[in-house]
Amino acid sequence: MPLPQVAVIVGSNRRDSINRKLAQALVRLGAGKFDARFVRIDDLPMFNQDNEGNLPAEVARFKDEILRADGILIVTPEHNRSMPTALKNAIDWGARPYGKSVWPGKPGFITGTSGGAIGTALAQQHLRSVMLGLGMTLLGGEAYISNKQGLIDDQGNISDESVQKFLQGFVDRFATLVQKLSGKSA
Repeated sequence: MPLPQVAVIVGSNRRDSINRKLAQALVRLGAGKFDARFVRIDDLPMFNQDNEGNLPAEVARFKDEILRADGILIVTPEHNRSMPTALKNAIDWGARPYGKSVWPGKPGFITGTSGGAIGTALAQQHLRSVMLGLGMTLLGGEAYISNKQGLIDDQGNISDESVQKFLQGFVDRFATLVQKLSGKSA
């Protein structure tokens, strides 16, 4: 049986984003439990309801990638105590037009990292509220990661053993949730 497919959305457009590196490390932790595909959001035009009748090609591609996924992993920084604009824009496109949202029923895991003491706690709380409102089934628990120098090593692995163990627990529970809801198992 094929492994569940997980769409990975990184809320940062930065080329050297620590959240992109964290997402890649999380995908490594999920190896053998799910296959992951990074979904691009930096090419999506700004949401405009006037364009719902004739979706731009980038939006159609994005929605198709989310629809084909068995689960969604969102790794995001925090911008001004909330989620980044690019991420919110992608969420809005995914939810529209009315009646054609890609989010309902999708199992999801939300995490992120920043330099602050509480990681991306406020961004994650806002994002949870939005995604639950859109019908996603979110993994419980809180995975706020404070970014410290060397959190991700040169090979792309989480270098702090306690953080790695903490996140492995979340990835394992997320994989189990996706497997249960998709009917696909490792």
